[in-house]
Amino acid sequence: MNKANFRNIITDLIFDVAGSLMYAAGIYSFAKNADFAPAGVSGIALIINHYTDWPIGMMTILLNIPIILFSLKYLSKMFFIKSIKSMVIVAVFLDMVFPMLPAYNGDPLLAAIFSGALTGAGLGMIYLRDSSTGGSDFLVFTIKKIWPHRSLGEIAVVIDGIVILAGAFVFGRIDSALYGFIMMVVGTTIIDKMMIGSNVGKIAFIITNLPYEVAEAISISTERGSTVFDGKGAYSRSKRNMVMCACGKSQIVKLRRATYKVDPEAFVMITDYSETFGEGFKENVWD
Repeated sequence: MNKANFRNIITDLIFDVAGSLMYAAGIYSFAKNADFAPAGVSGIALIINHYTDWPIGMMTILLNIPIILFSLKYLSKMFFIKSIKSMVIVAVFLDMVFPMLPAYNGDPLLAAIFSGALTGAGLGMIYLRDSSTGGSDFLVFTIKKIWPHRSLGEIAVVIDGIVILAGAFVFGRIDSALYGFIMMVVGTTIIDKMMIGSNVGKIAFIITNLPYEVAEAISISTERGSTVFDGKGAYSRSKRNMVMCACGKSQIVKLRRATYKVDPEAFVMITDYSETFGEGFKENVWD
């Protein structure tokens, strides 16, 4: 194992542990005693725990088994391996660490806000290292593969909304759903900020002497196509090339890594877009 690979493994582990610590704190220390269900598999695990007292972390792993079997053929092997590692670390914190610590028993609104902030920050750290906590993340990415014209946000809102609304029936009050939605909004806002930006998507303009190599690396890393333009420097009059790629917010980190791995001297500009129509994005609904 070379030094770079070892450094990546250690960095992954640090982000996993820190992210899992915050995520588990948000779920166990704030959401568990506030009588609302967070989004995703953790929300289902909390609902089951409400009736049975079964460990939340263990339940998240058990609930993930059928989801993993369903999603296995659609997502990359490395993504699964990293995600399973993250799932196990989260489960250890949920079942072995935080039960020994005091939990918040105050205002449910404050619990929802802090739960959203902690889980959002934790997931953001885990996502930055190309991993996830499984569960609804696997379902969202799998459904996106099956129906690529649906945005990740649309899919996530539907899946998470079902779990949050179920919490209202379980805990017997509409406030439970409202607190769950507050937590989801706070969490997704923080994730958006951590993953660079909060708009619909990003466009990268890359000036490089290795345009086709950069475009191929971006394609492998993000599964997004690129367009190469010929250009010329206004001052030097030398030939330059520009690669343009539109992608999702969460893919910009991968795109940037792939670009600089091929060409450390590349000049990268990233900007927002509000809507994009065409293959891999939204369908054009206008005649």
